[in-house]
Amino acid sequence: MVKVDNLVKNYGDFRLDVSLEIPDGTVTGIVGKNGAGKSTTIKSILGLVKPDGGHVTINGKEASELTGSEKTSIGVALSDSGFSAYLSVKDVIGILKKMYPTFDEDFFRKSCSSQGLPLDKKIKDFSTGMKAKLRVLVAISHKADLLIMDEPTAGLDVEARNDILDMLRQYLIDNEKCSILLTSHISSDLEGLCDDIYLIHNGKIVLHEDTDKILSNYAILKVSEDDYEKLDKSYILSTRKDYFGDVCFTNEKQFYTDNYPDIVIENSNIDDLILMMTGGE
Repeated sequence: MVKVDNLVKNYGDFRLDVSLEIPDGTVTGIVGKNGAGKSTTIKSILGLVKPDGGHVTINGKEASELTGSEKTSIGVALSDSGFSAYLSVKDVIGILKKMYPTFDEDFFRKSCSSQGLPLDKKIKDFSTGMKAKLRVLVAISHKADLLIMDEPTAGLDVEARNDILDMLRQYLIDNEKCSILLTSHISSDLEGLCDDIYLIHNGKIVLHEDTDKILSNYAILKVSEDDYEKLDKSYILSTRKDYFGDVCFTNEKQFYTDNYPDIVIENSNIDDLILMMTGGE
């Protein structure tokens, strides 16, 4: 279990203040528009950014007090691989063998081969997709119990994204107790991988929900101005104007389906969640 309790970080006028939990064996996603606080949350949890307050505990122990072996049970994939661009993958293998007693060199080499990552090629000569795959392989190759990933599929084409998601899915199959915390702008990646979603806006968690519930219970209602006035708004989370009237976001699709058969009701997704709850893109 990872628990983040009132984690605070101040940057000028911006204040991050979040609480969240990542239960064992689950995949948790953090979403929100640019500048909402996603990366700051990730880096604060990892200790790469020093928080101004709050607590992060991993299996009941303060993250700042973790021992060497406890730290190596965490796999990390950030926008930077952490290795010099002038190193080859063979050089990376040598470093990982020294860093992690549990590093699985055979798995790493076979994975590099299957993912098209030449061992003798320097990282600077890798494509964006190759660099992203290398970051994920570095994170999972020492059999970490907790994976923390910031935008692992950002800027990739569909094939490269699918390769990375397949690696993570297989890792979860092989390591049932593993937990993953990740951020992403790509809603379909999160919808197919995450058990639950935290929505962050202006440094605050504004919604936490099971992914399945977002996809099954949440919906977009499209109503005229007259119909909006007659609408029971008990389950309306947010509303915005459109050319035909009003667009409403609800977490009780069935209520409106049963009681308002004449209005347009559309299934929603995580993109709708961000747009309607934060005004984000």
